[in-house]
Amino acid sequence: MTTAQPLDVQPSPLALLLLGRESDPKSERGVECPGDLPAASDPDLVERARAAKAKLGDKVFVLGHHYQRDEVIEFADVTGDSFKLARDAAARPDAEYIVFCGVHFMAESADILTTADQQVVLPDLAAGCSMADMATAEQVAECWDVLTEAGIAEVTVPVSYMNSSADIKAFTGKHGGTICTSSNAERALNWAFEQGEKILFLPDQHLGRNTAVRDLGMSLDDCVLYNPHKPNGGLTVEELRAAKMILWRGHCSVHGRFSLESVRDVRERIPGVNVLVHPECRHEVVAAADYVGSTEYIIKALEAAPAGSKWAIGTELNLVRRLANRFAPEGKEIVFLDKTVCFCSTMNRIDLPHLVWALESLADGKVVNRIEVDPEVASFSKLALERMLALP
Repeated sequence: MTTAQPLDVQPSPLALLLLGRESDPKSERGVECPGDLPAASDPDLVERARAAKAKLGDKVFVLGHHYQRDEVIEFADVTGDSFKLARDAAARPDAEYIVFCGVHFMAESADILTTADQQVVLPDLAAGCSMADMATAEQVAECWDVLTEAGIAEVTVPVSYMNSSADIKAFTGKHGGTICTSSNAERALNWAFEQGEKILFLPDQHLGRNTAVRDLGMSLDDCVLYNPHKPNGGLTVEELRAAKMILWRGHCSVHGRFSLESVRDVRERIPGVNVLVHPECRHEVVAAADYVGSTEYIIKALEAAPAGSKWAIGTELNLVRRLANRFAPEGKEIVFLDKTVCFCSTMNRIDLPHLVWALESLADGKVVNRIEVDPEVASFSKLALERMLALP
């Protein structure tokens, strides 16, 4: 009788993707709405996370984006938006490991801004960003060729949103452009118009359009939409030459779901409500809102709001729920702008099981899911980021 030998079975790509130990670069992630989230993880995982984090001590620095689940935020050393967190990581050079509870482009930015001795870990490699995925290096290079053939590349300055891949940031740095956040987009556009006559804004059309029209006083006719899936972006040479803002056809899958009907409906349901939305929302939603601003702006606005005030917030639901719970004791009523609930599905891939796995692996001396940006890409990306930091 022979003894069966163990099979050398390798996990399939799908299995690795589901485990969060592999990425899927060809997918447009974050476009599906998973509905409500499952209950918080069991107490054993909470204790394991605490134990692993305590064992690592000052060697680990955990960053938590505002859109993360509460059970993940609990273990974050700092919370904030993507750029604030990347800067916080850079300000902690003694931390050997940076665990970024966010999405892929954020971890890339942290790797770019931290030292070579620091290692950035993303607990789930499939935590991408649908907006960032909507602009690839090849597509943007082709777009630049189109602008060159139209004779306008030399007077066009690229401005890329922080929510973009390292490749896109590097393209921006290489071509004399800058990065922007939702907080400083107006300053970035003013700077870019001092350098050239036109702006190529990547990859979020809504932030670019809203900033140009709402903050800079331009008209919608000054903006054209470049579609990378159409020849010449779906635009004529005349349209490109006449435009001041060439907007990339990209959007946030969460903020893009809010509609003018959402605003009208909440005003009917809640008399006296203040509508506060993120500038990644569609232009008609921003135009109909009472207040518009970044996640940090939203938080500060609610902190300063009077007791008894009512607010409908157009941004990711994890943050809205956290703010509603935080300010309920002050008598502030805070609701989600849309009646249909939708989380950022890729942000929510960073759950407590993945965080525990990453922390326990690091505690055992094994670095998992490390994010490393190519040195040349990192160099040009950092150049673009430094231009942003130098904005007046």
